[in-house]
Amino acid sequence: MKAPLFELPYLDRDETFNLKDVIGQKVIVLTFWVSWCPDCSRDMPKKEQFYKTMRNDNIEMITINVPARERDEEEAYKFQDQFLSQPTLKDRDREVYDLYECDSVPTTIVIDLDGNIAGRFGDKDDFVEVIKIVGQYFSTQ
Repeated sequence: MKAPLFELPYLDRDETFNLKDVIGQKVIVLTFWVSWCPDCSRDMPKKEQFYKTMRNDNIEMITINVPARERDEEEAYKFQDQFLSQPTLKDRDREVYDLYECDSVPTTIVIDLDGNIAGRFGDKDDFVEVIKIVGQYFSTQ
């Protein structure tokens, strides 16, 4: 299935991210999250560590906060400041979250160079599974 295109503002700056600008150039790892979620609190540090240590210019990691699922929108800013250095976008309520047919947080979507959804991972999946999908993709190049 082709990944739906979207454009969203960054959470921490007055710019926007447009998926069509990177699709086809990099494998994209999108993670939808909210600040209050215990599963997000376990999952996001693993992704952040991977983001800080990966040495591959062919991977783009993006997180997307889902304001419609937040209890307090200010908490999203605090969570990002405290835990995330990777680019963080702000969904329009839950527009892109719904576009990607998410039903839990965190949800991680891997998009391949052809713009297809190569993997979908929910709140009970281990981040190691995401790494395996990304690794398999690069091992076939």
